[in-house]
Amino acid sequence: MQRAVDKKIALVCNVLAGVGKASILTEKIALHLANKKIAHIIFKENWPVDFNSFTDIFIIGGDGTLNYFINKYFDITLPLVIFNGGTGNDFHWLLYGKQTIDQQLDIALNESPKPIDIAKCNNRYFVNGLGLGFEGEVAKALVGKKKFSGKISFLITILKKIFTYRSKKYLIKSLEGFVQGKKLLVDISNGARSGGGFHVAPEAKANDGLLDIIIVKPINSLQRLWYLPVIEKGKHLKLSIIHHYRTSEITIESDQNIQYHLDGEYFEDEKLAIKLLPAKLSFRYKL
Repeated sequence: MQRAVDKKIALVCNVLAGVGKASILTEKIALHLANKKIAHIIFKENWPVDFNSFTDIFIIGGDGTLNYFINKYFDITLPLVIFNGGTGNDFHWLLYGKQTIDQQLDIALNESPKPIDIAKCNNRYFVNGLGLGFEGEVAKALVGKKKFSGKISFLITILKKIFTYRSKKYLIKSLEGFVQGKKLLVDISNGARSGGGFHVAPEAKANDGLLDIIIVKPINSLQRLWYLPVIEKGKHLKLSIIHHYRTSEITIESDQNIQYHLDGEYFEDEKLAIKLLPAKLSFRYKL
């Protein structure tokens, strides 16, 4: 095992993440590394072309920062660590739970790297999840808005949209068959949590070689309000309004442009072709 003092770590910070939280956290991590005499360089506004001179990369930001990183450095093979410098931090929660910064740094410096799956949607990659339908509507409404830490921003927007959103028609094809008709939302998850704390796919694992598909049937506004806390807590998989299965490849079509998010970042496309890429990344975390 490589000794911590032999490492050279790139600290990649998104200065916009978490309304300044990421920058503060980066300085704390850098101080910790300096105290241990571990070589490191901080990258904020200008990220490098490559990381060839480094042994590890610490990414400080939220799910959007991680999404940007894996799309910019898709061929990266170095061990990664994500620190919760964003607002949602759902993928961080998946790997590190409620670890303190000191506990996570101990893991980051001493644990052996382990494989993590990612997925590709059309020409972009995502690591935590993709959501369309109602989730896409919420993501669109949040574009350019200041986000609060945790699920507050998402919950406020959900409550604004929950009475007016109209379910859309989809044709969903996978190796397991096809589903068609109006759906409230479709969630393709690599991670168990999204939206800053909504356990939409509570059984999803990012190292099992499969994506969890959660499809919600059309329901009226009062039912949406009733089931919202159930879905938030991840207690919904056996409900009659839910269709849940796992697959490694799926396509989605609609009679209009599909509004969707990748790790919280909003996009629109005519058709979505999604494929899992097993063990594509390497993270230092505990099982």
